[in-house]
Amino acid sequence: MKSTQQLSLKTLKAELKKHANPERALAAKRYFKTGKGEYGEGDIFLGLSVPDQRKIAKGYKALPLSDIQKLLKSKIHEERFVALVLLVARYQSGDESLKKDIFERYLSMSKWINNWDLVDTSAPQIVGDYCWRTKDRQTIKRLIKSSDLWERRIGVLASFMFIRQGDVKSTLELAERLLNDRHDLIHKSVGWMLREAHKRQPQEVDAFLNRHAHYMPRTMLRYAIEKLPKSKRDKYLQTKFK
Repeated sequence: MKSTQQLSLKTLKAELKKHANPERALAAKRYFKTGKGEYGEGDIFLGLSVPDQRKIAKGYKALPLSDIQKLLKSKIHEERFVALVLLVARYQSGDESLKKDIFERYLSMSKWINNWDLVDTSAPQIVGDYCWRTKDRQTIKRLIKSSDLWERRIGVLASFMFIRQGDVKSTLELAERLLNDRHDLIHKSVGWMLREAHKRQPQEVDAFLNRHAHYMPRTMLRYAIEKLPKSKRDKYLQTKFK
């Protein structure tokens, strides 16, 4: 653990930049679709691997919450990722009052949680966990109705915590509402959640697929049925698509 004197936003940013890799940064810009008109347009990368980012974050768990919030507003992707890793750690170790505070801060800063890896590494652990604890389904319903792609994905991934507790109701409800969503990243996330839900409540998810597979987006369906026996996959894939 670093000394208190070393636990500063400035030293964290310097440590991240020290591990920058220009070649990896170029690859990340392509992978996360940063071109004009793409979902990650204009994002800036240093080129750190996820393990390196998580390793660096471990040394700054005591960083003040106000500094974590500042870091999340960074233009640099890895700085936002590390901020979310730290925010999740702070949430998980906090009391109920702190959990509520972080949940509310997270939702208020959703405009900076603006790529799929940022959502996926934080939404289940913060939004999903808090909504499960408080039996709050309304927040998830509100998020998936948002015009913002990333808020919709936050809502989808938040349902993961409900699935882990054996409750697939929220996932099936949001999946039905998002059948007509136009974005591939939502199709993928909904299909992923349906696949996870199937592990816990296969009969309920099978019933959902039997009702909707014939007009589900193909990507959503493929993700949902990925782990099913080949005979069942073939049955669904032979249905009529949109």
